[in-house]
Amino acid sequence: MIIVTGGAGFIGSNLVAALAVGSGAGVVVVDWLGGGDKWRNLAQHDFAGLVAPEELDAFLKTNGKKVECVFHMGAISSTTETDADLIYDTNVRLSQRLWRFCVEAGAQFIYASSAATYGGGEHGFADPGRAADGASLGKALAPLAPLNPYGWSKHHFDRWIARQIESKAPVPRQWAGLKFFNVYGPNEYHKGGMRSVVCQLYPRAAAGEPAQLFRSHHPDYEDGGQLRDFVWVGDCVDVMLWLRDNPEVSGLFNLGTGEARSFADLAAATYKAAGRNVEIEFVDTPEQIRDRYQYYTEADMTHLRKAGYAAPFTALEDGVGTYVKSYLAAETPYR
Repeated sequence: MIIVTGGAGFIGSNLVAALAVGSGAGVVVVDWLGGGDKWRNLAQHDFAGLVAPEELDAFLKTNGKKVECVFHMGAISSTTETDADLIYDTNVRLSQRLWRFCVEAGAQFIYASSAATYGGGEHGFADPGRAADGASLGKALAPLAPLNPYGWSKHHFDRWIARQIESKAPVPRQWAGLKFFNVYGPNEYHKGGMRSVVCQLYPRAAAGEPAQLFRSHHPDYEDGGQLRDFVWVGDCVDVMLWLRDNPEVSGLFNLGTGEARSFADLAAATYKAAGRNVEIEFVDTPEQIRDRYQYYTEADMTHLRKAGYAAPFTALEDGVGTYVKSYLAAETPYR
């Protein structure tokens, strides 16, 4: 049995889609569907069952011996959420319980960390990789200063793992944390303002309206020149499946492409895929996030490559083209 928390969400549902091809009968999704269209993220795939998050502990108590792997994608992922108590309970305490479950069950534990843990990037974007021990892992993580409660919660859990290892506490058969950078792709429609910029730009492109991007409030970056490491969700799924198939690999790894691209590049790719010429209007970055805005992210992919992952990452223009033509512009836009 494979558990996917957040399995009806963006990255989680793409993972479920891939797992369901070969082993759908053994996949259990942990998530809420709510009253919107989030259920459509799962509608095309067979899976063993749907468990509400508040029922997960009881489910594992009854079915724990069957679990081989936990993909923990579930979290409060909004960078604008301000209820830190709710974030801590969801993103830290639940993660700790699942870690301990995997220790006892001898299961693999692959979880979502975040590039938000790097904060403004003052200390670079090099992950610890296959840290030899908890002390070196903790030392690598200590300088990072996330800019919002979401990033802090992910960072806190990463550091908690470092303390487990340093204290010689038992660890899961395999553990792997993935610092996802700017992921884009199908099944993110339910995310509202947290959807990728591609998803938010496409309706304007389809309508022949100018793209709207945040104006730069940093002297080193021109308007539209803010840089991100945009990564296609299919590549993220491939990495997670590779980790599942290589249980000897444990550590904390970046998951991006290793190449930062500008928002202007992203807008141009989106409009080209929609068959439109791009025009860009710039709007002020909202004041409530302006002092916590990341102007540059680029994943250092050295450690994942050294661990053995050799597949190429999808170029921005190719990923955006697939997303627009096969999903955003399609009659059935869900994967």
